[in-house]
Amino acid sequence: MSGHSKWHQIRHKKAVVDAKKGKLFTKLIKEITVAAKQGGGNPDTNPRLRIAIQNAKAANMPWENIERAIKRGTGELPGVTYEEVVYEGYGPGGVALYIESTTDNKNRTVAEIRNILSRHNGSLGEAGSVAWIFERKGVIQIPKEYDEDTILAIILEAGADDLKTYDTFFEVITAPENLEQVREALEKNNIKIDDAKVRMLPKTTVKVEGKDAQTLLKLLEALEDHDDVQNVYSNFEIDDAVLAEYSKQIGA
Repeated sequence: MSGHSKWHQIRHKKAVVDAKKGKLFTKLIKEITVAAKQGGGNPDTNPRLRIAIQNAKAANMPWENIERAIKRGTGELPGVTYEEVVYEGYGPGGVALYIESTTDNKNRTVAEIRNILSRHNGSLGEAGSVAWIFERKGVIQIPKEYDEDTILAIILEAGADDLKTYDTFFEVITAPENLEQVREALEKNNIKIDDAKVRMLPKTTVKVEGKDAQTLLKLLEALEDHDDVQNVYSNFEIDDAVLAEYSKQIGA
């Protein structure tokens, strides 16, 4: 059985492909703009902006695009005003959904999110209905090309909390405030990083099988493909074979 970590890795691979089509850039630009608006345009004093810039560079976004997004956030350039909104709800099999969005029109976005949920046997919940199921953590994914003991030694010295091992990757768990220092320690030791960001991890999981599992994967894909949705988190557990087949279908 696999959960959201494996799903996230599959979606991350697909995002690399989507980046060539410009889909990923839209989400990255929104994150940079909001980060600059909230914490200022200097990445040296704004950790969220620093991580957003690193992720944009990893997706091969031109520096000119990054710089414009920062200046729109700080007000140096005119642009759309974005607002961060969290939606909570439920999917097939009763799984919890925690949806982070960045939008310039809350009424439009909530209507579209509700429509996506209803078309996939899901429903929108009240604020706080599922947030308690998740906790905010720093998460770093590393390809399984390195010795596990070596990785463990590096991350523990840098202040990480845990190391999880999957079939094709390692996942490092940190406190949100320690994410960057652990990432820097890995990079100094020439460890390749596939993805690093603060995420919402589930404290408990729900097993989903059969038709519910198929519908849930379609729901998660529809939500993540929405232009205003930045991140989708869930607490599902799905059979490895089902996720592997889904990965083939989307070319990840």
